[in-house]
Amino acid sequence: MALVTLNELLKDAQKRGYAVGSFNMVSFGFLNGILEAAEEEKSPVILSIAEVHLPHMQVEQFIPAAIQSAQNARIPVAIHLDHGFHFETVVKAIRWGFSSVMYDGSGLSFKENLDTTKLVTRIANAVGVSVEAELGIVGGEEASGEETSVINDDKFTDPVLAARFVEDSGIGALAISVGNAHGFYKSMPRLDFGLIQKIREHVEIPLVLHGGSGIPDESFIKAIRLGICKINYFTGMSFAAVVRIKEFIKT
Repeated sequence: MALVTLNELLKDAQKRGYAVGSFNMVSFGFLNGILEAAEEEKSPVILSIAEVHLPHMQVEQFIPAAIQSAQNARIPVAIHLDHGFHFETVVKAIRWGFSSVMYDGSGLSFKENLDTTKLVTRIANAVGVSVEAELGIVGGEEASGEETSVINDDKFTDPVLAARFVEDSGIGALAISVGNAHGFYKSMPRLDFGLIQKIREHVEIPLVLHGGSGIPDESFIKAIRLGICKINYFTGMSFAAVVRIKEFIKT
C-alpha cells in the first residue's frame, strides 16, 4: 500500500478496537521477516528502530532500504524511531524520512519531558511526522541496560498528569507504564488494568504498551479492549532468532 504515519495507523486501530504491532529491526533479516509476516496476515505494521541500535547499523544503507520496502508493501507500514532519548537523534530520524518518532524523556522531570516533547512535536508535525512520547517509566533492558525487567509501581503513569501532558504537548500517542517492562520478565507480568482504564478516561489519544514480550495473550486482549492501540514487541522475537541461529550452527 504505502508508507503511512503512526497517527494514521493508530486512529484506525482506536476506531475499530484493535492494536498494531511495533517490531524493532536490527538487520535486513528482521526487516524482511516482519514485512513478510505482516503481509501474510494482511495486517498493518510498525517497523521500528531503537536509538540504542543505531550505532550498530549501517544507517546510510539500511534506512533507505526500509523506507523503500515500506513504500512497496501490500499493507500499511509506518517507519518509527523507538525510544529516542536525545533530541538530536529524533531530529535526525525526521530528516532520514521516518514517518513517526518517539521522544522518550520519561527519565527527566515532568517539566523537562514536557518542554522537549512539545518542541519535538512542533518540528515533527510541521513536516507530517507523528510523535509518540512516554510518561511514567517503563523500565528494563531498553531503558537501563538491565537483562531482566523490574517493575516499580511508583513509576507508573499518573492519569491526571497524563491528561495535562497530552494536552500541552500535542503528541499523537502516549506510552504508559502500567506493570509492563522491557526485556525478560522475572515473573509473569501483571498489568494494572484498572490504571489503564483510568488513563483512558483522562486521555483521548491512542495508548501504547511497551515491553510486549512475555505478556500473555489474554492480557493483550483485555488491554486492547481498554484502549491500547500499539504494542511493542522485540525481546521475544530476537530470542527466537538466536535460538534458530544456534540450531542452524549445530546442523
